[in-house]
Amino acid sequence: YPIKVLGRSDDRLHPMVVEIFERHAPGFDAEALRVKSSSGGKFISITVIIEATGTDQLAALHEDLMATGLVNMVI
Repeated sequence: YPIKVLGRSDDRLHPMVVEIFERHAPGFDAEALRVKSSSGGKFISITVIIEATGTDQLAALHEDLMATGLVNMVI
């Protein structure tokens, strides 16, 4: 299940995303993350692919990602 995390370009964003996904989706392939910067370099998107277990897992991921203050949107 692909999840895209969008936030301002910040050195803390990538490791924070990995930490949260390790907590909620153990065993996901951190090496398969796709990271893309916006054309102006102000924003970054990180696409993570997990095996989703249900809506509770996805809701918890969304809540924790948004609570970081580094994430603007989760798609």
